[in-house]
Amino acid sequence: MKKFFKNFYLLLIFLFLYAPIVVLMIFSFNDSKSRRLWNGFTTRWYVELFRDADILHSLYVTLLVAVAAAAIATVLGTIAAIGIHNMGRRAKAAYLTVNNIPMSSSDTIMGVTFMLLFAAIGLDKGYLTLILAHVTFCTPYVVLNVMPKLRQLDKNAYEAALDLGATPHQALHKVILPEIMPGIVTGAIMAFTMSIDDFVVSYFTAGTTSQPLSVVIYSMTRHRMTPKINAVSTILFLIVLALLIVINMRQSRDEKRREAARRKGAMQP
Repeated sequence: MKKFFKNFYLLLIFLFLYAPIVVLMIFSFNDSKSRRLWNGFTTRWYVELFRDADILHSLYVTLLVAVAAAAIATVLGTIAAIGIHNMGRRAKAAYLTVNNIPMSSSDTIMGVTFMLLFAAIGLDKGYLTLILAHVTFCTPYVVLNVMPKLRQLDKNAYEAALDLGATPHQALHKVILPEIMPGIVTGAIMAFTMSIDDFVVSYFTAGTTSQPLSVVIYSMTRHRMTPKINAVSTILFLIVLALLIVINMRQSRDEKRREAARRKGAMQP
């Protein structure tokens, strides 16, 4: 009985979280603008969606900013993680605390802070401000994904490569980076996902010609809503879901590899 109530409780939680998304996806195929009555199946809202110039432009902005922010954040986060990993215990703890601030801070506070900062330095809102803001809150996620791989790395691997004649640059690229590459890739995917999902920071830092999809959807909801919003929301949800599945699969595969390596090491005399 206790197990039944536990499973029933979990079922209610998942229904509460995902039932609205399921309803949204179903009504994206509704042959009517009604958000309550089902009038038949159609895909015309998806056709109209990809004929909407504003939405297509915002989709282009979203992907451009996400790719640029993820790429820059991956480079910065990887360099920062390597530097933090080589620090002393107190300095490492201090820098990791600072790294966690953007993730624990309110999105509204970050958005307003970026807006005031860019206004103070005279930087007009546009693609540059949008990318800089996204890089700032994406980089900590890369750091957190790379740090565990650095902890698993053999402490003597770098020195051994130098002793064998490799230069510091060669040791970094041929020894360190291949070992931590799973964490780098996972961090890049996470940064890309967070950039696509963001709304609040983008709302405060985007210009009139550089509005991402989330801001455009918000503008559409203030007027008469059309099922095109359901369609674009469905596509975004499926993209993010696919990225999260990839991240989880990579993490599961890495855990299996580590477990296999531990077992192999335990079997060796």
